[in-house]
Amino acid sequence: MQQPEARASLDERLARALVPFLDTATSPLLLAVSGGPDSTALMHAARSGGARVHVATVDHALRAGSGEEAAGVGRLAAELGLGHTILTWDAPRRASGIQAAAREARYRLLAGHAARIGAGLVLTAHTLDDQAETVLMRLMAGSGPSGLAGMRRERALAPNIRLARPFIDIPKVDLVAYCEAHRLPFLRDPSNADVRFARARLRTLLPLLVEEGLNAARLGRLAVRAARDDAALGQRADAVLSEIAGGEEETLRLDGHRLRREPEAIVLRVVDAALDRVTPDHETAVPKRLERLESLVLDALLPALAEGRALRRTLRGALIEADDKGIIRLTAAPPRRAGGVRR
Repeated sequence: MQQPEARASLDERLARALVPFLDTATSPLLLAVSGGPDSTALMHAARSGGARVHVATVDHALRAGSGEEAAGVGRLAAELGLGHTILTWDAPRRASGIQAAAREARYRLLAGHAARIGAGLVLTAHTLDDQAETVLMRLMAGSGPSGLAGMRRERALAPNIRLARPFIDIPKVDLVAYCEAHRLPFLRDPSNADVRFARARLRTLLPLLVEEGLNAARLGRLAVRAARDDAALGQRADAVLSEIAGGEEETLRLDGHRLRREPEAIVLRVVDAALDRVTPDHETAVPKRLERLESLVLDALLPALAEGRALRRTLRGALIEADDKGIIRLTAAPPRRAGGVRR
């Protein structure tokens, strides 16, 4: 059994992690609670927020009994004096990519519910272990600093709604210990050990990496450092884009010769931001691929600018053209006709 002083230390640690969100929130808070140990600890620790704290459980209906599990979260929330809502994902399912689709649906449902109750902040219980797994998955996918920064502590979820992860620096084992110390019932999601899913397969490798010194804490520090560098690079890229951008309503024009004087890392980010500006809706429809951006910028655009050649390419729903005078123009690409040919 856990010693009283150890329990008090855990209680204080979780309370400190929640202080910035409980003490500064002026609108209701929405907690995303699945019933696992992490989110159960979040719900119990955040109950001090009183009536402003609301709880929602997303029932993905991916396995038998999920509805009763969500109802169980509701019963515990009621014991803690918190209101609870079950959000059911009832959309058609694809045969592949089910976890990614479920994640997208979860955030969409949470954002919609937050808007309905007037909550400006949604809290999830992602842990240091979740962050470490995310960093490793991004590393295997070939991500740059932005991807290796992992999950951000805070990010925009929807207009006027932010998502925050107060426990992102806390190991999962501590949250399990918190639940056990307070005798809180919690669930164990069988999909966490289902080797059909990449994240579950990765978990089987983590003990081997820990033996070599690559533990969750070190991966978490890598995420912090990558986020720091990512922010600095992003600020510089934003400044350069503001300096070199111009154009008409539907066309973004860039001074290619001025852009070419920047380091490649900044050029990549400037073009990336310019693409987002020209086709903002495309950003969420298709995942960004760093290698495709690198191919466009490093293998095609910069050599064309250096040699004074014209260039015409498409990427992420945008048409990118450079003329022999070094002017780059970005516009939304015309829609494709049947057969994959653009009009």
